[in-house]
Amino acid sequence: MPVLRPADAVRHEAHGAAFHTLVAPSRGSAELCAWRLEVPAGQVGAPHRPSREEVLLVLDGDLHVTLDGTTTTVVAGDVVLVPAGAELRVDGGDAPASVWVTTSPGLEAELADGSRLVPPWAR
Repeated sequence: MPVLRPADAVRHEAHGAAFHTLVAPSRGSAELCAWRLEVPAGQVGAPHRPSREEVLLVLDGDLHVTLDGTTTTVVAGDVVLVPAGAELRVDGGDAPASVWVTTSPGLEAELADGSRLVPPWAR
């Protein structure tokens, strides 16, 4: 039985946040990608459009999530379903936040300037 522990995560940083990769094709998964995202309080995120659906489960803290122009504050226990192609921005709230993110392999993101990000935490 594959058990992945926090110490097994591969850490990446982008746009002021930390991504702790646990599940990805590069780590033996065929159909899923999952990581723990850490967002500092007050951090302003980068608007982007993911090419795949994403599910964000807030583990602790709070975030301001803007999805296609609508901003909502989410707290521990809340889940955000991000449709593929939707414009997403994740900003830190009043307290640092930890989020479990799940998607499928092949995820890319288009940034506001039109550039493409192929995140290493999803490969």
